[in-house]
Amino acid sequence: GGASHFAKCITYIRERSPSTSIEVLTPDFLRKHDAWKIVAKARPDVYNHNIETVPSLYLKVRPGARYYNSLNLLHQVKIFDSSIFTKSGIMVGLGETKHEVLQVMDDLRAAEVDFLTIGQYLRPSARHIYVGLYVP
Repeated sequence: GGASHFAKCITYIRERSPSTSIEVLTPDFLRKHDAWKIVAKARPDVYNHNIETVPSLYLKVRPGARYYNSLNLLHQVKIFDSSIFTKSGIMVGLGETKHEVLQVMDDLRAAEVDFLTIGQYLRPSARHIYVGLYVP
């Protein structure tokens, strides 16, 4: 599956260029139990899985995903191997409140996530979710 492909790519790069830092950005693998572990066993330097948005907007923004599954995936990677940096990202401008963003930050910290990126959501086309607010 997809997790095995990530692992093979990490192994391939490590064998040919051991000094290269490797960051992977993974999906939730459709919540397949322990798929994340296949990737983590290959030991990327950074394991990135984006939370994307606040819990109240998940059904609208990520209808096939679940907030707490994504949060748990990141925490499980850290529990499995604390030397792997974990990272996540969130988009703002979809209608979330400042309090909700701060709560996501707290949740990620509680899951021992090392890095967080925050980006302004930009509507790619008219059929995508409307920008609620451009955050200065």
